[in-house]
Amino acid sequence: MILCAGESLIDMVPQDGVFRPLAGGAVYNTAIALGRLGIETGYLWPISTDPFGAQIMAPLAEAGVNTDLCPRTDRLTTLALVTLTNGEARYSFYDEGSAGRMLRPEDIAPLPDSVSALFAGGISLVPDPCGGTVEGLIAAHHTRLPVMIDPNIRPFFIKDAEAYRARLARLLPMADIVKMSADDLEWLYPDLSPEDGARRILASGPKLVLQTGGEAGARALWSGETVHAPAVRTQVADTIGAGDTFNAGVLASLERQGLLSKEALAAIGPDQIRAALTLGAQAAAITVSRPGANPPWAHEMPA
Repeated sequence: MILCAGESLIDMVPQDGVFRPLAGGAVYNTAIALGRLGIETGYLWPISTDPFGAQIMAPLAEAGVNTDLCPRTDRLTTLALVTLTNGEARYSFYDEGSAGRMLRPEDIAPLPDSVSALFAGGISLVPDPCGGTVEGLIAAHHTRLPVMIDPNIRPFFIKDAEAYRARLARLLPMADIVKMSADDLEWLYPDLSPEDGARRILASGPKLVLQTGGEAGARALWSGETVHAPAVRTQVADTIGAGDTFNAGVLASLERQGLLSKEALAAIGPDQIRAALTLGAQAAAITVSRPGANPPWAHEMPA
C-alpha cells in the first residue's frame, strides 16, 4: 500500500461568477488519483468532522483509498481560494488552526505492515506542527520504505523561507524520488539554474529527480543519461491537480513494474523510467482536460 501523507482541503474554485467548493489538496489529489488508477493506497491526514470533512472523505471512499490512519477532529477544514489566470491556478489559503495544520506526532498510529511506500509533499511540509510531524514520519521510515516527495512550493504560503529551505535540505536526501517543477527549483536554489538545482538534489541521495514543465513534458535525472517524456497534447480546461496526478501516474507505473522498493529503484533502467514518466503525463493530460482536480479512472487511461 502506498501511503500518502499530506494536506487535504477545500478548493473554492471560480465557476459562473461564484465559488464552488471542491475537495482538493496536493497530497489528497495524488491519493485519489492512485486509488482511481487501481493502486492500493492509504491516506494519512486529520479530517475535520465539519461538513467539509464529509465532502473530503467521500471521494477517498469512492476511489477505494484506505483512511484508517486519518485522525478525526473538530478543528475546521483548510480552505484554498482559487483564482484562474489564463487557465493557471493561484491560491490563497485559510489555514490557521485548521484540522491538518495541527497534526502532531502523537496523532499518528503505528504504520501497518501493509505500507510499502510513502508519498509526501505540498503545503503540509511548511508550517508547524504538521510540517515537523510529516518530517518526523519520513525520518522514522525512510531507511525501510521508498519515499517520494513533491514539495509543490507555494512561495506566498511560506512565512520563513530559510527555515523551509532548511527543512527541505533535511527531507530531500531522505527521498528516493523527488519531483520538482522549474519554479520549485528556482525558489529553492535562486542562485542556480533549474538544471543545476536538480543535479544538486540528485547528488544529495535520491535515485530519481523528476522535472515537470507543462507543455515541455517531463524528464528524469538519475545515474544515467537524462530520460525525457513528451507532454500529451490536450485541450486544457485548467491546471488544477496536474502535477499531483502526474505523481500518481509515476507511482502507479513503478508499482505495476515491480519497482517500488529501495532495491529496485537503485537498479532502475531508462526504459522503466520512461514508462513511468509516460503514464504520469497521460494521467495528467486527462486531469487538465476537465475543470478542477478530477484525476482519471483506470478505464479512462490509454490502453
